[in-house]
Amino acid sequence: MTVLLSGDTAACFSDAVTINGGRIVIREAGSYIFSGTLTDGQVIVNAGDTDKVQIVLAGVDMTSAASAAIYSLAADKVFVTLADGTENALANGGSFAAMDDNKIDAVIFSKTDLTLNGTGSLTVTSPAGHGVVSKDELTITGGAYTVTAASHGFAGKDSVAIAGGSFAITSGKDGIHAEHDDDAALGFLYIAGGSFTIDAQGDAISASGALQIDDGSCALTTGGGSAGAAMKSGDMMGHFDPKSAAAAEDSASTDTTVSCKGIKAGGALAVNGGTFTLDTADDAVHAGGDVIIAGGMWTIRTGDDGIHSDAAAVIRAGTFSIPYCYEGVEGQSVTIEGGTLDITAYDDGINAAGGADGSGKDFGFGRPDQFAADENCFIIINGGSITIVSDGDSIDSNGDLTINGGTLDLTCNGNGNTAIDTNGSYTNNGGDLTTNDGSEAGTVGMGGGHGGMNGEKPFGGGKRGEPETQPK
Repeated sequence: MTVLLSGDTAACFSDAVTINGGRIVIREAGSYIFSGTLTDGQVIVNAGDTDKVQIVLAGVDMTSAASAAIYSLAADKVFVTLADGTENALANGGSFAAMDDNKIDAVIFSKTDLTLNGTGSLTVTSPAGHGVVSKDELTITGGAYTVTAASHGFAGKDSVAIAGGSFAITSGKDGIHAEHDDDAALGFLYIAGGSFTIDAQGDAISASGALQIDDGSCALTTGGGSAGAAMKSGDMMGHFDPKSAAAAEDSASTDTTVSCKGIKAGGALAVNGGTFTLDTADDAVHAGGDVIIAGGMWTIRTGDDGIHSDAAAVIRAGTFSIPYCYEGVEGQSVTIEGGTLDITAYDDGINAAGGADGSGKDFGFGRPDQFAADENCFIIINGGSITIVSDGDSIDSNGDLTINGGTLDLTCNGNGNTAIDTNGSYTNNGGDLTTNDGSEAGTVGMGGGHGGMNGEKPFGGGKRGEPETQPK
């Protein structure tokens, strides 16, 4: 069925479509091919619960002054297909007026499962809200998308799954966002491939649940990039000023800055491959659960941590260039199986921390022997090539450090820190290890707990956008 848009109205010779001025309502399952220009109007899908509706955009320029250009109210599934070789544009005029019981706040807004596909292109402009939103599952299998949105670029409640396509996203909040408030098993995000250029004032790619990336090319900038972030003070032994620390904590507790992370998961995060260029004000890679990276080419510049896990950080393979960061790799535990890491850190290069009581808090400041080992924290290095230049400790474990293999070249710039610093045991079972301060011989700094988890850094307050006493 063909729908021809023409100025302030449209024409369609089908009983399945009703047209009232610029309001076009699709009431039955089927495929509907749209072309032409609609200066102020809206396509509404209001079909049966088992109906599948395909909207084909074949040269469409549509604006809705005060609502969504495409609104899927009821159906089983809705597909928006970009016809081969066509250029399409959808826009909101700058406001979203209430029209039913739903809060419509995106140029494409769906209360049903939504799939975007095809080989054409789509430009989405949303000066007052999101670009594309599904309140169920959002799936994208192809197409070229240019999205400019005041809020999120793409958002799915149950999930976001992307198999391919190219994406140029400029967003006032997150670039790609999956979030479910009520079910921890949902709100997950999966990327199998695609090309992503994202400039976000929030997180670039964010999931409240699990997040997995198998392949793709990602150029991600958040919060204006690392150059716009205020780097926190480093891990300076013997220079603790409780007054300045208290002032920093007070400042952090009132910080309302939004999260500006590159790739963020509330649950576990897994990356199996891809090419990543990240320039972020906050952590470049961050997870509330385990982070497992099994490959990829990585270039990271960040005003905070390069790779951060609130639980276990595991690197199995990949090439990592991190020339600018607060800490390179941080987790409650860190395991490195292989790969190449080249890290220049303002504080610690690799840090395993969580506080000896598991709270993420250090016991205090002063003599090194006031710090106890945390059995939940450890660093294990089984292989890989690791080069670290740090102002803090090059490798810092609040528990044990075990090196079973690999090549490590560690340079600590002093400031009361050491290349190797542990609160627990230190064992080298065969790694090729050199340092600039002789700490590879086993005379290590004891009490390297200053770089605690969850942003518990001295003098500098919490992570960007979060009080230092709160989990990230």
